[in-house]
Amino acid sequence: MSTETAEAHGEHEGMTKSRILKVALILSAITCVEFIIALFLVPKGYIPGHIANPIYIVLTLFKAFYIVAFFMHLKFEKMGLIFAIIVPILFIIGLILVLTNESHHWIDLRM
Repeated sequence: MSTETAEAHGEHEGMTKSRILKVALILSAITCVEFIIALFLVPKGYIPGHIANPIYIVLTLFKAFYIVAFFMHLKFEKMGLIFAIIVPILFIIGLILVLTNESHHWIDLRM
């Protein structure tokens, strides 16, 4: 398929088998790091649980980025569409954080 035909049909030349394999290996590596932390480092006391949880969150966000960017083809979309998806997600995350903080406040008032 030529470049013009691929662009006309909305296909992306950027997703080759080698790129898919590279992204899959990155996702697998991040998952392996999460398992090593969860199964070896935290139970043996090398990393405390309150430090491991933010590490899990960051690693999961990296995995979510790779899944959305490459497998859902968002990396190849126009910026307007990217902002239309990411900005509401950021607001939802902010709302969750605010509500979580507020719920802890109400729980503390009851005790």
